[in-house]
Amino acid sequence: MIYNSSWRSAPISTLGPSIPPHLLEGSPFYMDPLNLVILAVLAVLIIFMVRNSRKRKRETEELSQKIIEGAYVMTNFGVYGTILSIDAENNQIFLESTPGTVLKVHRQTVTRVVPTEDAVAIDDAETSGAQGEPEFGERVSPSLEKTSTDDGTILNGVPLDENGNPRKSAE
Repeated sequence: MIYNSSWRSAPISTLGPSIPPHLLEGSPFYMDPLNLVILAVLAVLIIFMVRNSRKRKRETEELSQKIIEGAYVMTNFGVYGTILSIDAENNQIFLESTPGTVLKVHRQTVTRVVPTEDAVAIDDAETSGAQGEPEFGERVSPSLEKTSTDDGTILNGVPLDENGNPRKSAE
C-alpha cells in the first residue's frame, strides 16, 4: 500500500500515539479554534447571568425582610409613604402617603425602604419650600416698603402726596 507523505491522508495507525484520533479533522469531535472561542464566550455569559440572578435574589430577600409595618418606603412609581398594614394573602400593602391618604398597592411595587434620616430630610425639604421661593403657580403678595422722609412718604420708590396718591412731578 502506497500512502501520501501527508499525515492527513495517512491511516490512523501510522500517526502514532502523538495525535489522538478524536482531534483529526474528519472526526465528529474535531474542535477548531472558532468553536472553542464561541464556547468560551457562552460559558462567560452563563456565569454572569447566574451571578446577577443570585445577586438580584439576595437583594429581593433583604428588601422583603425590611418591609414591616411602620417602615418609610418608596414605590416604583415614586410615591413615598409609611406602611400601615401588610396583607400577605393578597400581596397588598396599605401605604399612608400623606396624613389621611391611604393607598392600597401590590407588595412588589415597593422598591426600597428609606432610612429614617432620608425621611426627615425629605420632610424638611417639603416644609422649607414655603419659607424660600414660592412654588410654581403660587401667588405671592408683594411686600410694600413705606418710608417717611422730610419730603413726604415714599412707597416702593414712588413719592406720595398727603392723600396717599403718587405725586405728580413738577415739570
